[in-house]
Amino acid sequence: MPDAIFAHPRLAPVYDAFDGPRDDLAAYVSIAGELGADRVLDVGCGTGCLAILLAGTGRTVVGADPAAASIEVARSKDGSAAVTWIQGDAAAIPAIGADLALMTGNVAQVFLTDEDWARVLRAIGAALRPRGYLVFETRRPERRAWQEWAADTGPVTLDIPGSGPVEQRREVTAVNLPLVSFRYTYRFLADGAVVTSDSTLRFRGRDELRESLAAHGYHVLDVREAPDRPGREFVFIAQRAT
Repeated sequence: MPDAIFAHPRLAPVYDAFDGPRDDLAAYVSIAGELGADRVLDVGCGTGCLAILLAGTGRTVVGADPAAASIEVARSKDGSAAVTWIQGDAAAIPAIGADLALMTGNVAQVFLTDEDWARVLRAIGAALRPRGYLVFETRRPERRAWQEWAADTGPVTLDIPGSGPVEQRREVTAVNLPLVSFRYTYRFLADGAVVTSDSTLRFRGRDELRESLAAHGYHVLDVREAPDRPGREFVFIAQRAT
């Protein structure tokens, strides 16, 4: 089940506003160009920001996400008609012979067990052409991002078209490494409605990721800094074996 922040019909429409400007996405368009990728799969596409940006460059793009509410938001955006949208989990990813599969944001960290992570790596491998690429970002465990989250509990209130003023609060609810859980609480001030969303992420280290990728037929070509959070995240660039 996707988290409420992506799947709840009142939360998905306000997600982009609280997520803020996605200045990091241009870097992934550049990586797609660097790798010569014309057919791109956006795994965990959410509200479609990256998929639509990629499609706007003339690429063939498939966006897949299990959260129907997020897919609905994506479909409502300008440029969305150029993307093929699929609502479903890893098992729903089609074998499209993609040149490149992408996982941005926290997508790679929502697969909490080794079995879940293996399943998505196999599904992506089946969707890629031989020697196709997988690129994803993931937070560095040694930076202990959850400590900053725990210290930053103040409310953020935004006036969002279609929803009115909405207050967001975040709290860390559990740290059982490598798993970290947190909760977002949203208060819709126009009608007083309160909706919560609980999430858990798994923090995998660099060596663990290399080993898991190798075990599932990927060769790591490079590990880079995340464009928007240098020193805080890895960006893995891997290639599927023939």
